[in-house]
Amino acid sequence: MFVPMSVNDFIDRAATVYGERLAVVDEPEQPAPPLEDVTYARMRQLARAQAAHLDSLGIEVGDRVAVVSHNSARLLTSFFGVSGSGRVLVPINFRLAPEEVNFIVEHSGARVLYIDPELTSLIDEVQAEHTFVLGEDEHLFGGIDPATAQPREWEPDEAATATINYTSGTTARPKGVQITHRNIWTNAVTFGLHAGISDRDVYLHTLPMFHANGWGMPFAMTGVGAQHVVIRKIDGAEILRRVEQHGVTVMCAAPAVVNSVLDAASTWEGEIPGRDRVRIIVAGAPPPTQTIARVETELGWEFQQIYGLTETSPLLTINTRRAEWDEMTPEERAGKLVRAGAPALGCTMKVDEESGEVLARSNVVMEGYWNLPEETERTFDGGWFHTGDGGTIGEDGYVTISDRKKDVIITGGENVSSIEVEDVLFSHPDVTEVAVIGVPDDKWGETIKALVVLTEGSSATEADLIAWCKSKAAGYKAPTSVEFRDELARTATGKLQKFKLRAPYWEGRERQVN
Repeated sequence: MFVPMSVNDFIDRAATVYGERLAVVDEPEQPAPPLEDVTYARMRQLARAQAAHLDSLGIEVGDRVAVVSHNSARLLTSFFGVSGSGRVLVPINFRLAPEEVNFIVEHSGARVLYIDPELTSLIDEVQAEHTFVLGEDEHLFGGIDPATAQPREWEPDEAATATINYTSGTTARPKGVQITHRNIWTNAVTFGLHAGISDRDVYLHTLPMFHANGWGMPFAMTGVGAQHVVIRKIDGAEILRRVEQHGVTVMCAAPAVVNSVLDAASTWEGEIPGRDRVRIIVAGAPPPTQTIARVETELGWEFQQIYGLTETSPLLTINTRRAEWDEMTPEERAGKLVRAGAPALGCTMKVDEESGEVLARSNVVMEGYWNLPEETERTFDGGWFHTGDGGTIGEDGYVTISDRKKDVIITGGENVSSIEVEDVLFSHPDVTEVAVIGVPDDKWGETIKALVVLTEGSSATEADLIAWCKSKAAGYKAPTSVEFRDELARTATGKLQKFKLRAPYWEGRERQVN
């Protein structure tokens, strides 16, 4: 028997088995009225009402629906209201500049755009056939009564694109990653299995839901009937308060979030909440071993690490505490946990002998890049997905990422294309040459440094160029430092030698990622 996989499987099971259980605690401090008393039965009703509203707008199966929003119960519902009705959800990073949001909406061909009420300035700068502000007269549901909504039924197709997630990569413009229902289903189930989630868990959304679909946890946690707790803006002390208030047991986070919690814990009065209960799942770049050990000793939380990409839904590897490591000291365990981890169930990985690049094959790997067939073909060269990361695989099967082969900087868990930043700097009239590189940073993992050659006689300063970048792109894409050079190292054919430019900043480190 063949039954096609669908994102609806997760919400349908939750509504059937845990219908009267509180599904989500929405962010209380937000510009829109929070959604309250949302049980799993209610969440499914809300998703069906959203689908019915899209029906009334003439939005067809396969049409794209974009959402640019902070974490919210409405965004969580849209994973099922949009993708679960056969449309394609395009979750957009709310930190992007209007020009960048406009590019994604245009490139994806989104007919509907939902905007967070804090981002209403986008209405005049981003064009879509239908634009709604989330929470304003409940436009998400179009005035349709969720209790009686009857959307057009969609026959599930597991090969259909469920979401398009835009990610910075080796091009100046972000690429749209096509994630299918099969990708989502496989990722959510294997991630949930390896992370050991259950209906007893309470999941805090410290990870942006737009980022690789919240790593698939919106689906996995829904499927097992766990409770979602939405946090809109990340603050270490506020995370600790939510853990205490709601009994949080699981969260996902970039290393910078881990550091913010550790900083807050140092001034926390009383016992750290969640001790011997919370698992924190980290990705983006491996934190230092000292940070991993501090999670165990200072917070009393369990540290887990994963590795993956938006293109892989994202789970490729996972590293969790093993029984064999129980007698080790926290520092010794941290030395084991700092690795990317062992391949997840159903994932095969190898390292290219010539380039040292990590390659993967799995049902979580994307369908392709939206409207970029040549880029897709290049990424799947030889029948393997090319991660763009260099690394090694030990005899025990554990993967270690040692270098980033593509021009991507991961800062605070966000991917930034160095080429994109270079393009912005090149647009400044006083810049004649520029190279953007990632350098180590204790707080953010990596931070962005621009090496710049100015026009003769220019008086542009570091502050001028940083401000220029912030006016043209998202703030997190701006360099945190600018170093002026007389020339930049190039090959005989004129190509920048970024590995030589990066080398002095990474000297003495075993890995060229942080």
